[in-house]
Amino acid sequence: MRSYVLVTIFLLSLWFILPVPLPGEELPLVWIVSTGGTIAERINPATGAAVPAVTGADLIKAVPDLAKAARIKVFALCNIDSSHMTPEIWRKLAVKVNELLADPEVKGVVVTHGTDTMAEGAFFLELTVDSPKPVVFVGAMRNASELSPDGPANIMNAVLQVCSEKSAGWGVTVTLNSYVNSAWYVKKTESTNPQTFTSGPHGYLGYVIMGKVEQFNDQPRSLKFPVPDKLPTVIPYSVFAGDDGSLIRKAVADGAKGLVIEGVGAGNVNPEVAAAIKEALEKKIPVVITTRVEWGGVVPAYGDVGGGEYLEKIGCVLGGEIDTHKARLLLMLALAQPDFTNEKLKSYFQYDI
Repeated sequence: MRSYVLVTIFLLSLWFILPVPLPGEELPLVWIVSTGGTIAERINPATGAAVPAVTGADLIKAVPDLAKAARIKVFALCNIDSSHMTPEIWRKLAVKVNELLADPEVKGVVVTHGTDTMAEGAFFLELTVDSPKPVVFVGAMRNASELSPDGPANIMNAVLQVCSEKSAGWGVTVTLNSYVNSAWYVKKTESTNPQTFTSGPHGYLGYVIMGKVEQFNDQPRSLKFPVPDKLPTVIPYSVFAGDDGSLIRKAVADGAKGLVIEGVGAGNVNPEVAAAIKEALEKKIPVVITTRVEWGGVVPAYGDVGGGEYLEKIGCVLGGEIDTHKARLLLMLALAQPDFTNEKLKSYFQYDI
């Protein structure tokens, strides 16, 4: 009985918190594009493991109060675990989202996506969505079969964010567990905890509470590319103690069009790796240097062979504060442009520091 009363009070509170249109006023139109992920999974009783099982339409049915916030339309792009995501799927997603946002009636788009690669998917769309309208990536850390799935509340918050004027100018965001993160800096930091996404020292853009969006920060920057018809092969590679550079040479021999080398510290590698990088540069293959360190970024602090300053001198592009996997996507998009130059590539990465 006590649980029933508490649930009733919660639902009544939502009725007053959520925006209700005035007579004659039409609710905004929001598209939800579903791609799969934990938010669209249930437990397979035969195995006890979560598998894709919930459609985009099912997700909307789980959040009946959406009808008070917006007119909702759903487009199902795919239904896969985000560990199966590819840049080509994100390319198709960007094309579809641009198409939807071109409709003047559309307020914005919510993308439901798995959390494993959500930060990368959001960043790809940040670089390729040419509309100023909001795009919110949302997912769940608990699947639909669990005791307290977080997907419905996350979807509700994402739609409220799209409809809020306070989110104007934020670009593409990742919004989970009420926190709003910029696609530029967001990282998944916990493998199972709902409070997994953070932007570290850069801070959150905002917070969704009681049906309203609170703004903390502005979007850090804007960089846009036309969506290419084809994406080139760019290999991300993390160096290790005792690395002899042979795997970098193998990537080049196999036809990589660009390399992202994840160094240590402020962006440093050993002399053997530096030699392999120099060989790649001599073959006109662009090389971006990132770091395995969580925050702080790459700077030309060390001048010995393999140090950041040395790598910059021989022609590498220092990745600044962009992490390895986002740097890969940025390099792919840059290489796909007909006017690509290494100098332009430097300008895409060298900011903030």
